[in-house]
Amino acid sequence: MKKRVSALIFLVCATGLAYLAHNFYMLNHNPLIVENEVRVDHHVISNQKLFDKIWHVARNEYYDPSMNSQRWSRWKNRYQNKIKTTEDAKVAIETMLASLNDPYSRFMTKEEFARQNSSIISKICGIGVSITNDAGKIKIINVIEQAPAQFADLRAGDIVIAVNGEKVSGMSISQVASIVKGPENTPVNIDVLRNGKILSKQIIRKEISFKTVKSSNEKDIGYIQISSFISTSTPNEFLEALENTSGTKGLIIDLRGNTGGLLTNAVFISNLFINNGKLVSIVGRNGYRYDIQAQDTNVDIDKPIILLIDGASASASEILSGAMKDYHRAKLVGTKTYGKGMVQKIIPMPNETGINLTIARYLTPTGNDINKKGIKPDVEVKLSDEDIENNNDLQLEKAKEILSGMISKSH
Repeated sequence: MKKRVSALIFLVCATGLAYLAHNFYMLNHNPLIVENEVRVDHHVISNQKLFDKIWHVARNEYYDPSMNSQRWSRWKNRYQNKIKTTEDAKVAIETMLASLNDPYSRFMTKEEFARQNSSIISKICGIGVSITNDAGKIKIINVIEQAPAQFADLRAGDIVIAVNGEKVSGMSISQVASIVKGPENTPVNIDVLRNGKILSKQIIRKEISFKTVKSSNEKDIGYIQISSFISTSTPNEFLEALENTSGTKGLIIDLRGNTGGLLTNAVFISNLFINNGKLVSIVGRNGYRYDIQAQDTNVDIDKPIILLIDGASASASEILSGAMKDYHRAKLVGTKTYGKGMVQKIIPMPNETGINLTIARYLTPTGNDINKKGIKPDVEVKLSDEDIENNNDLQLEKAKEILSGMISKSH
């Protein structure tokens, strides 16, 4: 490298990313995390006025001006002078947003909005798992090391059946998360399905402070796992990981199970490896297009790189994967990514509520729209249920094999 990568820390708040941070852009498979702690709107208005305000914001900012080919005014007419209680407003707003047929645009109650803000500092009172909705089933995709869930032997791939005796079938991810989280040192009962058997676990919630990046070295190969792009500390953690692996001749970056996070984080990390050209294009309402260009970081990481991806690699993970693939900066190994090419904005609302609203879609540097398509790996390696059960990581082993060959050719 030309300079120690730690010298790049200023880029987190500098370069062209300030524009994006100001607009609270986020890309999430599970849109739960924001760019910075979003301001809370403490103004108190009637529940009817809250509905009306969200109706206006959605009409003016939703990325599809046709509002999913419907007459948007019908919602205002339907609920005019009919919303009295907080529950009335919640049901009306959720029904209205559901008509967009967009799983990423949603209303957040006061409690949900507060949880979203607290998540950005990577501290949660819960059990320490990441979940996704897999064909209507709530699946655990990641278990944080040293978290209560790990000590209770919850595993990636477990299907959550019930929480505290309440069936979660039909619930949204945010609803399940809300009942799993709770005060520190209180118990929560989780029933999961694993290999056809239902397992019941009682887990004590703890405050979880977790890192999103970890690294290790094995001979000439450095390994960096990015478990999430959710935190503003992710860029600095990645820089630290680059320092830890600086003595290696090749690098494996593991994005498996990484369901996304912040656009700025994906752009920042992409920019460390790609110093010229477009990193991603944001296409907003009425076709407005904003190309995010790489900045001169004065860093030269010229070692061969493998990216590990899978079906849970989504959103911000796909920004990084798409850029690295389009520029032939890395070889992708694993299975096709999730295919989430949409951008959300966090919008604070009165009464300390908020909405996540899809405001744009994005394209990879060569103009590929990966939404509902995903990114195909250069080398496909699938894991069977037996491989997962026995911790037989064929994808990582294949990455090491390919990278060793790349290292040999480059020296």
